[in-house]
Amino acid sequence: MAFGDFIVQHDLNFSVSQGDIFIIMGGSGCGKSTLLRHMVGLQRPAKGQVMFADVSYWDAEPEQRNKLMRQFGMLYQSGALWSSLTLAENIALPLNQYTDLPGKSIRELAELKLALVGLSGFEDYYPSEISGGMKKRAGLARAIALDPDILFFDEPSAGLDPISAHLLDELIMQLRDSLGATVIMVTHELDSIFAIGKTRFFLIP
Repeated sequence: MAFGDFIVQHDLNFSVSQGDIFIIMGGSGCGKSTLLRHMVGLQRPAKGQVMFADVSYWDAEPEQRNKLMRQFGMLYQSGALWSSLTLAENIALPLNQYTDLPGKSIRELAELKLALVGLSGFEDYYPSEISGGMKKRAGLARAIALDPDILFFDEPSAGLDPISAHLLDELIMQLRDSLGATVIMVTHELDSIFAIGKTRFFLIP
């Protein structure tokens, strides 16, 4: 992983098994979030490959890469919600883009995803009208909008108080079990790491 001539990390080699809860750990600034961006296809590696089963992501045709990306769900540190859209409209974005469902069905699915993260009744609220923990949960609802096979989390507990962080950890575990998804999480929060039972770790030097 590099930015121009500056090498962030090299010689990283690991595998994630289906159904894993895979934790990426490391010191501040070591490249954890950068590694996650490479894994989800937002940044091309300077050298090497990112493989999904037997498919090399960056060697695949654009159509095949897009198909792979539709199997991913991503929760960013801030939640990354569009401030001008309601929560329901935020969750509807990937459904509008990647499905042919009618508007009514998309609205119903958005309401269902918000209910799954404990935000039933907040569909028409804007991000500025809810708390930080609720924004994270809304971001999680959007991440699972397309029922992804792989869920990526970038410091999901960052900025949350201990109680909210614990509740988010429990929610992630519940959704992982109900969706049968693989979870890949970047975090330095020891409480979160120890709370998430069945886990594999990868420590970036």
